[in-house]
Amino acid sequence: MKVLITGGSGFIGSMICYALSDVGIEMAVLDSEVFEEEKDIKGCKFYLGDIANKKLLTKIFDENPDIEITIHCAEKSSVALSIEHPYEYYSLNVVKSMELFNNLSELGCKKLIFASTAGMYDDLPGYMATELSPIKPRSPFTRSKYITEMILRDFCNAYDFKCISLRYFNPIGADPKGRTGPKGRYSANLLTTLFRIMQGQETSFTISGNDWLTRDSTCIRDYIHIYDVAQANLKAIENFDYAFTQKNSHTDLNFIALNIGSGVDVTVREFIYAFENVTGEKIHINYGPRRPGDIGGSYANINLAKRAIHWEPKLSVEEAILDYINWEEKKEKLK
Repeated sequence: MKVLITGGSGFIGSMICYALSDVGIEMAVLDSEVFEEEKDIKGCKFYLGDIANKKLLTKIFDENPDIEITIHCAEKSSVALSIEHPYEYYSLNVVKSMELFNNLSELGCKKLIFASTAGMYDDLPGYMATELSPIKPRSPFTRSKYITEMILRDFCNAYDFKCISLRYFNPIGADPKGRTGPKGRYSANLLTTLFRIMQGQETSFTISGNDWLTRDSTCIRDYIHIYDVAQANLKAIENFDYAFTQKNSHTDLNFIALNIGSGVDVTVREFIYAFENVTGEKIHINYGPRRPGDIGGSYANINLAKRAIHWEPKLSVEEAILDYINWEEKKEKLK
């Protein structure tokens, strides 16, 4: 068996490539950008191009007729940039993705693992999200993922397609073996900002709102190690058919959504404490107003993922922080 991975040179995609390579799975990787260091990943054959290019996709399948399943990671993923540039986000994340799905169907590849987001969930009492929790996407990015999930449900009903949609919470960290991590195009998040403070590039961190109904009045998040995210994709491949035998109210006939998070609720303040404990650095904190569209947060109920694909996370927030710092320091030494 061989796997097609779109967006395989991104933060999540490259970690998936290494995870699959480690167990001997071969891949065709399609991306609009290929980083030099990734061309040597064992078992990977890279193709540079657009995911909506049917001619290129046909060539990939002609050269790799044993492809059985696609992992679709190609995306634009910054919430802030999606608000500024909604056309670009809907164009790639929705329109081009739909063309990809149609072309895959015509080429006979009808098993798909989709990189989705837990950012589509509404504000929840108690903050724990199940796959049946109310949906309320609040940005072009999260709406693009929700729209694409709806398209996939329709494809699954109409075209004998099968899809497992993995709703990622907050992937952080880097490969524990130091082979890959956040790229230059990876958008800033809490961890990258704290690292810049540690490096002296910034002086303090401003928490947006300290009046939330949480144990320390800061937002709840679910931080998942990028390695565990990659392992979820591996488990989804290994247990793809099995997942659809688990008949319950969470699944359509040929579509299933799974929460991929740590299952642990961590406040923003607690994450900063964890960073301080790992690094020995003291972070100066300011408090600012809530940002427009912010919610109190959410964390994952991962029971369905445990049952459907036999996956559960193994690594801690502290390990993710340390692996990220090691990756950034490795990049700095190579400059």
